Amino acid sequence: MFFRITVWVLMLVGGIAGGCYLDFILFRGIHHNWRFHLISFIIGVWLLRIVMKISRNTGRTLAKYGRKGDIERMETNVLVSQGPYKYMRHPMHLGLLLFPLAIAFLVGSPSFILIIFPFEVIFMLLMIKLMEEPEAISKFGNQYKEYMKGKPWFCLKKECIKELLKDVPKEK
Repeated sequence: MFFRITVWVLMLVGGIAGGCYLDFILFRGIHHNWRFHLISFIIGVWLLRIVMKISRNTGRTLAKYGRKGDIERMETNVLVSQGPYKYMRHPMHLGLLLFPLAIAFLVGSPSFILIIFPFEVIFMLLMIKLMEEPEAISKFGNQYKEYMKGKPWFCLKKECIKELLKDVPKEK
């Protein structure tokens, strides 16, 4: 968990720093354009709200269906296939893929949005492929392998998005 949080922090801080540096080279004067920053900030706030809603809803779904017995708060021991997990394997990651983009818009960095963010998405997809999927297979075995056959990584169909954004009540 510590490793993943560290990677996220480095990606965000690096994206901001790299984006600002490249902006001064590629987009001279953009930091003085208040209209661009106002629109960018509004888009960033909107995206951040979506990211938070998806993260909250998928986290609550995992807490509700993914735990049997007395286990640690952030752990699961049951494969979840309810809620958005009935449509895709990584709905929480779909939301988290938008997190750096939300930050890039909040900061108002065209270089972060157009250059750095796509590389960060590729990196995150590699982390899912090389870390998350093998961990799930190790944890759930053949059950997860069968789940993989019937579910894509992500799903952007209307019913999937509605399920992602549907409020999930907090477990008591």
